Amino acid sequence: MRIALGSDDRTHLTDFLAAELERRGHQVALIGPPAGDDVEWADVAAQLARTVSDGANDQGVLCCWTGTGVSMAANKVPGIRAALCRDAETARGARRWNDANVLCLSLRATSEVVAKEILDAWFEAEPDASEAANVAKVNALDTKRS
Repeated sequence: MRIALGSDDRTHLTDFLAAELERRGHQVALIGPPAGDDVEWADVAAQLARTVSDGANDQGVLCCWTGTGVSMAANKVPGIRAALCRDAETARGARRWNDANVLCLSLRATSEVVAKEILDAWFEAEPDASEAANVAKVNALDTKRS
């Protein structure tokens, strides 16, 4: 699977995530400081989300200090369902019930042990077909204006 990994800061967690994703056999595209570029959280989130939305990457993993900012920014890109996950069960549910395609993590609050558990759950879970109508409603919000 092609996975984009982006962050506004290079940390032990981003290095761990890159190595762990590659260890799992994924093709990893680095965006932001993990690749050596200086970028703000809103910009890295938008750039990564566009690569998932346009199909250049199958999924994405985004990080910022809290994970909230990149989640909010990524969700502004049509076709993106970014989920901020602090634990494995949230990640599992995000994939299963929401067909999330971008995993968002906090650089501050996510240890390597928890990150591995989150990745395990994220990649083990499959979207639940019974939730397809709800996911379609979320996707339709990309084109609706209030």
